[in-house]
Amino acid sequence: MLDTFAKAWKIESLRKKMLFTLFMLLIYRLGSHIAVPYMNSQVISQLFSGTSGSIFSFLDLMAGGNFRRFTIFAANIYPYITASIVIQLLTIAIPSLEALAKEGETGRKTIAKYTRYLAIVIALIQAIGYTFGFFQKAINATSPVEYATIILSIVAGTAILIWIGEQITEHGIGNGISILIFAGIVSRFPIDIMQSIRTVQIGQASPIFLVLFIIIAVAIVFFVVTLTEGERRIPVQYAKRVVGRKMYGGQATHIPIKVLMTGVMPIIFANSLTAIPATIAIFTGENTRNWITKWLTPNGGPGVVIYTIMTVLLIVFFTFFYTTIQFNTVEYSKNLQQNGGFIPGIRPGKPTSDYLGRTLNRLVMPGAIALSILAVLPTILTKASGLQFNYGGTSIIIVVGVVLEIHRVLEQQLLMRNYKGFLKRK
Repeated sequence: MLDTFAKAWKIESLRKKMLFTLFMLLIYRLGSHIAVPYMNSQVISQLFSGTSGSIFSFLDLMAGGNFRRFTIFAANIYPYITASIVIQLLTIAIPSLEALAKEGETGRKTIAKYTRYLAIVIALIQAIGYTFGFFQKAINATSPVEYATIILSIVAGTAILIWIGEQITEHGIGNGISILIFAGIVSRFPIDIMQSIRTVQIGQASPIFLVLFIIIAVAIVFFVVTLTEGERRIPVQYAKRVVGRKMYGGQATHIPIKVLMTGVMPIIFANSLTAIPATIAIFTGENTRNWITKWLTPNGGPGVVIYTIMTVLLIVFFTFFYTTIQFNTVEYSKNLQQNGGFIPGIRPGKPTSDYLGRTLNRLVMPGAIALSILAVLPTILTKASGLQFNYGGTSIIIVVGVVLEIHRVLEQQLLMRNYKGFLKRK
C-alpha cells in the first residue's frame, strides 16, 4: 500500500489530486476550530460530563469532536448521509424517482440535487433541535437575530462540508463524504491515545492493559480488512445467441456477494437505538437517572450485560433487514434470466432465486456475528481494563474501508496510466 502511494506521488496528475484532497481536509480541520457564536464553552463542557453512552457521545465520536465543541461543523456531514439514505429508499418506493435513476448521468445529477436540498432541510431541523434542546442552557443569545445566527451557522457548516465532499469526489482521490468522516474519526486518535497513556501514568490502569490494547487494535484492523474484502463468488454462464452474423454471449463470469454487504449501517442503527435510554437519562430526575444507568446503559453492572445482548440482537436483525433491501434475489434472478444468464447446475427462475437466498443467508449470519463482536468489544475492554476504548466497530470499519478504497482508486489510476495495451509499436 505504501508502495502504491509512493508511485502515485511521482505522477504529476495524481500528485495534484492528492494535494487537492489534503487542502480540502485542511479547510475542514480549520473549520472545526470555529465555534458557533453566542455559546458558553464552560456550560457545554458541563453538559457533556454525564453523556457517556448516550447518542450525544456517539455523535461527537463520529463528528471528530465538533459536536462537543459545538463548532460550525457540529451537525457534520450526517444530514447529507441521512438524505442519501432517504432518497435511496424513496427511489424504490416512488416510480418517478426510479425512472429518474435509470436516465443515466442526467438523472443522477437531478437526484444529487434533490439530496442536497433534503440535506439542508435536515441540517436546519437538527440545528433548531440543538439550539432549543440539548444546548439551550449554553446559549447566551437573547434576540431572534442572535438565535437565527446560531442556527444558520450550523446549517452553513453542513453546506460547506457537502461542498468540500463533492469537490474531493470530483477533483481529488476517493469518495469525499467518506474521507470527511474518516478525517473526523482519525483526528480523535492522538487525544484518546494521550488520555490512555495519562491514565496509566497516574496509576488508574495497568501498563499491561495498554500493551494488550495495542495488540488487540492491530488484530481488529486485520479482522476488519479480512471481513471487508471477503466475498463469495457465484459462477454465472451466459448462453450463446446469434444476432445477424455475429454471435453474442457464451462468456463466464461471477456474482460477487460480500460478507459485509451492509457495511456499518447495522451498527449505526443499533447504536442509535441502544443509546436512547442513556439519552433519556440526561433529561430525567436523579432517581430515574440512576435506575436507567444501572439497568439500561453500559455504565451499570447489570446494564452492561443487557446493553451487550440488545446490541447483538439489533445488529443481527438490521444486518438481515438491510441485506434484504440491498440484494433482491428475485429481481437478480429475473435479470439473469432476461439476459440469458444462469448459474451452472441451477434452473433459471425461482430455483435461482432460492439458491441466491440460501447462499446470502449463509454469508449474512457470519457477517452479523462479526459486526456484533466489533460493536461490543470496546464496551467489554473498557469495563475490564478501566481504559477508555472509544473506537468500536463503526469507526474502525469506516477508517479501514476508506483507506482500502483510496488504495484501490490509486491502483486503478496507476493501471490506466501504465497499461500499454495488446498492440506494441516496433
